[in-house]
Amino acid sequence: MADPDNRAEPQTSNRKPGDTGPGTARSPRRPGGGILMGRPFGVPVYVAPSWFLVAALITWVFGGQLDRILPDLGAARYLIALFFAVAFYASVLVHELAHTVAALRFSLPVRRIQLQFFGGVSEIEKESETPGREFVLAFVGPLLSLVLAGVFYLGMFTVEARSVPGVLLAGLMISNLIVAAFNLLPGLPLDGGRMLRAVVWKLSGDPMTGTVAAAWTGRVLAVTVLIGLPLATHATGLSRGESVGSLNSLTDALLAAILAAIIWTGAGNSLRMARLRARLPELRARVLTRRAVPVTADTPLSEALRRANEAGARALVVVDGQGEPTGVVREAGIVSVPEHRRPWVAVGGLSQDLTEGMRVSAELAGEDLIEHLREVPATEYLVVEETGEIYGVLSTGDVERAFVAAMSKSRAV
Repeated sequence: MADPDNRAEPQTSNRKPGDTGPGTARSPRRPGGGILMGRPFGVPVYVAPSWFLVAALITWVFGGQLDRILPDLGAARYLIALFFAVAFYASVLVHELAHTVAALRFSLPVRRIQLQFFGGVSEIEKESETPGREFVLAFVGPLLSLVLAGVFYLGMFTVEARSVPGVLLAGLMISNLIVAAFNLLPGLPLDGGRMLRAVVWKLSGDPMTGTVAAAWTGRVLAVTVLIGLPLATHATGLSRGESVGSLNSLTDALLAAILAAIIWTGAGNSLRMARLRARLPELRARVLTRRAVPVTADTPLSEALRRANEAGARALVVVDGQGEPTGVVREAGIVSVPEHRRPWVAVGGLSQDLTEGMRVSAELAGEDLIEHLREVPATEYLVVEETGEIYGVLSTGDVERAFVAAMSKSRAV
């Protein structure tokens, strides 16, 4: 499964074609999220608009197969095929929920699950702490798909083979076997790639080494799919007497190109995110914090800025009569006041009151720092020492610029 990110902050997202796989929104519809279908285990599940395109395609293809197997169904075959499409994606959802439950069991927060074009994606926000957990987290998805295939196989013994239930159960068994087998291929962003990453991580002791090995294996896999799948289906078609330029051959080539592109892109994203995580420790609150001077709320802005300039500081902290910080003067507020009015504007009117979470430890760094800023949105934060002493002011803009710089250094893949 893959490691792309939904936002700028690091997270692990398990994404694969056919989800092929191992989210948090506040409203039923979220830009880029799709339609909210529910919250199993407290994790929102979205259906992306692209799912409806694939569901229509599955309905059309499976409906054609039903017509050959059960020709007496007539137009009702498409209603049955639509049911199959929904049941198949319900199986994909079970696959994703397996990853989600494992992640929650390992105390890894899951932002959301999304069903989309070629399967599903579970957006897990943190890396596994050990290679063993990484292996388990990746393996449970294909394992559940195999279990589902077994359940559908046993169900076939309870119905007639050439009946609607028999065809549906056979189709779901085969589709889950394909999902499990495909995801077990050893290359990122597939589950098998994450399992390979865990093994190399365990042997080398370095997660980055595991990611590099699994990502490049994924790229080799992408090329293999791009070339090998059309050749294999073409050879099969020739044995059946199909022409070289048949519709089936063109469809297989297009499918191979799409799958190869998804795998190649996912492998590259996984490698970039791993390199980004390696640079995240450079994002330290202590390094990014601006030096600040304490001023009382009634201090004129011009006087406060004069004191800051003399001290070589770039931020202002509002304190009470006992010197306790009560707010942080917003940089945007300072810029909005014309220079000729600054002697008559008190800094208290430009400050943001300190709320829970706006006090940041100077020792906070890396993913912990990014996660804290995401959970407590603000433009400025008060940075304090472990003793409670004021260290300075951390600007969100400074963190974003440092994060972008770290990303740019990780792009060369």
